[in-house]
Amino acid sequence: MKDCLNEAVYSLKRSAIREFSRLAKETPGCIALTLGEPDFDTPEPIREQAKLSLDNHETHYIENNGALALRQAIAGYETSKHGIECSEAQVIVTAGATEALFVSLLGILNPGDEVIIPTPAFVLYEEIVKLCRGKVVHMDTVADGFQITPENLSDCLSDKTKAIVLNSPNNPTGTILNKASLEAIHEVALKRNIFVICDDVYRELVYTDSYHSFTEYEDVRDRTILVQSFSKPWAMTGWRVGYLIAPPEVKERLELVHQFMVVSTPAPFQKAAIAALDFDPVELKETYRKRRLYVLSRLKDMGLEVTEPEGAFYVFPSIGRFGIDSATFCRRMIKESGLAATPGFCFGAEGYIRLTYCYSDEQLERGLDRLEDFIGKLEG
Repeated sequence: MKDCLNEAVYSLKRSAIREFSRLAKETPGCIALTLGEPDFDTPEPIREQAKLSLDNHETHYIENNGALALRQAIAGYETSKHGIECSEAQVIVTAGATEALFVSLLGILNPGDEVIIPTPAFVLYEEIVKLCRGKVVHMDTVADGFQITPENLSDCLSDKTKAIVLNSPNNPTGTILNKASLEAIHEVALKRNIFVICDDVYRELVYTDSYHSFTEYEDVRDRTILVQSFSKPWAMTGWRVGYLIAPPEVKERLELVHQFMVVSTPAPFQKAAIAALDFDPVELKETYRKRRLYVLSRLKDMGLEVTEPEGAFYVFPSIGRFGIDSATFCRRMIKESGLAATPGFCFGAEGYIRLTYCYSDEQLERGLDRLEDFIGKLEG
């Protein structure tokens, strides 16, 4: 019966992030800087609200799109804090950003439709597009400092282009799309009938005052879908709560995909998510900011080239000078120096590794000591 499965599942790739995390666990004493998993606990006010919901027996079915109070809070939050004029009628509360992306792409793609994915990029996008019978068009941004140029974008467009996925701040580079990049996409969105899916899950973890999201363009709101998550800024990865905001006529169809996919998100987490929107994660962000500076300083001392991340909690240094591919580099580093990183190939960018700095100061120090040790062995 194996050959009778949906043919789309045979093209799926296992996550290299999880694979190298597994190798780290199987290696005694290995330090892993692989997963984007905050080392903080979910803040107490958020946890307490979930406990209260359970004590109040809020464990039954809720509205498919999420509790009205939460959708109102999300709409108010995006409108007041980010200037995205929207109503609760445009919000779908999802099982994390992953489901929001899946619902969005499954809802808009027909077989053969093309989706532009600027790389380096999180592997999830490509796998979802393939499951939806779409075609991925990779836009390599390495030569342009991880930014988007009109020329590069134009080369990726075709009559079958249906959408472009933007992730800013970016995983794995931490790069924020600049004004020129956003303008290049805006010009295309104005002229073509394509969707722009904005995966802004790291928006609350930005270390500059110059951040702008594509969602700020009001004249293309009818083709813009915002994807968000509570996971990263509020250390709620295991809660699996996120949301999408879409134009009314689009959302009206996407909510049916969501309904038949998961019915709804867990009832006890609705008020907890409201509490998260009222909680300022500045302490978490400032800790990441300090860790970022420390990691960048250490990488500089090691002579590794790296584009300074302006958001998220990742760095993406180049390993090109060592003359070995990223998978070999990371496997050898686990075996020879006891440090696990994620190879750049799984983000569509060979010659790089991703290090995550949402770990404790002690773990980062020990991990970077081991990176320095490994580099010394390669150069020795």
